[in-house]
Amino acid sequence: DTATKVYSEVIGNIMRDAKSAKKYWHFIKLMGRSASHIALECALQTQPNICIISEEVKEKKMTLGQIVNSIAQAVATRAADGNNYGVVLIPEGLIEFNDLLAKSNGDVAAAVAKLSANSKNVYDSLPEAIAKQLTMERDPHGNVQVSLIETEKLLIEMVKKQLAQMKAEGKYTGKFSALGHFFGYEGRCAAPSNFDADYCYSLGYNAANLIASGKTGYMSLIQNTTAKSDQWVAAGVPITMMMNMERRNGEMKPVIRKALVELDGAPFKALEKNRDQWARETAYVYPGPIQYFGPSDVCDLPTKTLALEQAAK
Repeated sequence: DTATKVYSEVIGNIMRDAKSAKKYWHFIKLMGRSASHIALECALQTQPNICIISEEVKEKKMTLGQIVNSIAQAVATRAADGNNYGVVLIPEGLIEFNDLLAKSNGDVAAAVAKLSANSKNVYDSLPEAIAKQLTMERDPHGNVQVSLIETEKLLIEMVKKQLAQMKAEGKYTGKFSALGHFFGYEGRCAAPSNFDADYCYSLGYNAANLIASGKTGYMSLIQNTTAKSDQWVAAGVPITMMMNMERRNGEMKPVIRKALVELDGAPFKALEKNRDQWARETAYVYPGPIQYFGPSDVCDLPTKTLALEQAAK
């Protein structure tokens, strides 16, 4: 809640500047390794021209070329309307769904030799700096350090190349100037929103009561969180019910299953319903800073994702 409110404020600021200057496309990478929850929530709060969802890319087996082409087409469409500016949200983990990383299992260099001809061509077409970033040492958990891979710059360069080709073919007449951004620690290290402060206090208080009741090995959880905090419901679930086996550093280990964006869920459906309109029009929303004082319907609002999920139940 805190991180997405901070990011959405800054995204809104960038949108206001983009609409005023009318000459830059902003490519904004947002934190989130394998799941695109943060990108999705920020999109629902700010209504950017484009928001890429990694889970959709994986489900539809979209190639990097297809992603670049879809962005380029949106840029060309807005340029035809006289709008040579826009905002693109990119989940940090997008690069994880790349064919190369999926096959590497910790050894990117060896994986290059296993790539199909098409995937090898994509890898060879990458800017040298990005290709080097893909081969960096893994983190202690065996994961690619996606935060160090400048996906936003990669997409900017590839979109620029695609637009140059479209211009040569007479399919694009606009101007393309792009700026890259990455929002990470500055969001998750912010002073907590009222919602997060109440939520974390409730989780800790509930955890103490679970321990006092002899319920060790349980995860503390709070339900009914779209209601006012005095109507929240405390509960607990055994940790083992949340675990499955995943490969880490070449070995299968029990871990809590990643909660990815559900493509049949209400939050993604809300994005899917509106994104064609947002791509062409300038439908930006400027959320402003986190509110700490005032009416609860302003200061204690849950995320749009949470509200949509619970409204759908």
